[in-house]
Amino acid sequence: MAADRETMDLILNAVPQQPPFRFIDEIIELDERHIVGTYRFRKDEFFYKGHFPGRPITPGVLLIETMAQTGVVALGLYLTMLQKNMSFKETEKLVTLFTFADEVEFYGIVLPGERVIVRGEKIYFRRGSLKTKIRVERENGSLVCFGILAGTGVALNET
Repeated sequence: MAADRETMDLILNAVPQQPPFRFIDEIIELDERHIVGTYRFRKDEFFYKGHFPGRPITPGVLLIETMAQTGVVALGLYLTMLQKNMSFKETEKLVTLFTFADEVEFYGIVLPGERVIVRGEKIYFRRGSLKTKIRVERENGSLVCFGILAGTGVALNET
């Protein structure tokens, strides 16, 4: 069953990463099998000053992080909430730890100001671990990168 707008917004707000290290602006589709989210790489992002001066491009490692925040963290929070019948408040206490990346390939670059679409498709979800196929596309549909990523949700103790 597809999530409604309120649920998608609650899941987005439960993603623990925050600016300047948050790379998900919106969730536009979400169900038990897949997620679609967006992020606009703003021209004033901190990393463009050094990558590369005068010719800025988005670092590949941050594209992987973008894939993970949508395709593993946000989708994982939603699946955990459904599977364990958790409230949104309980879900907010979870942190997803990155556990796996494979077959990551880059097909293009992302320039400052570009908006990307992130599409994640569940491979499996069991015992709190999620593995997904994730692709990043430009708004025109051209492929930027693809990979298989995984993570596991844990409740970290507050200090």
